[in-house]
Amino acid sequence: MPELPAPRVRAARVEDDAELALLDRLTWSHLHAVMPEPRPPHPPFFDERHSPEDCLVAELGDSLAGYLSLGFPTPLESNRHVRQIQGLAVAEEARGRGVGRALVRAAVEESRRRGARRITLRVLGHNAPARALYAAEGFAVEGILPGEFLLEGTYVDDVFMGRAL
Repeated sequence: MPELPAPRVRAARVEDDAELALLDRLTWSHLHAVMPEPRPPHPPFFDERHSPEDCLVAELGDSLAGYLSLGFPTPLESNRHVRQIQGLAVAEEARGRGVGRALVRAAVEESRRRGARRITLRVLGHNAPARALYAAEGFAVEGILPGEFLLEGTYVDDVFMGRAL
């Protein structure tokens, strides 16, 4: 059996917009999303709050396999030493191939490169695969907001995780 290529992570480019927007719609699920399911007309992926410079993409061969968005948890200057993972998606056909792990590791390195001292994220309590990935990459649960979201008739915890860089 031929060996599968390892994911290659790079900074997003403006021309990735349409493909990232499609991936975002295709991977939408209440397993990880608190926003309603996307409906047309679909907005662009990049906007005034989300720029290509703050997005990492993973490729498997010539295909875009996933993305991770980095941002700041607040607009406060006193919080600029912290970066936050604000979105992570992996294409269905690329799951189980190390794409999410490669993106998280790249986000940690990019955050360090940008001078951050901490990296944080929020994940839904019922998203066991994502929580396990983050824990395996050194993130610890730092707080839980019980029943913070009502998704499909079920109250779901909002879990804060973080790690030092």
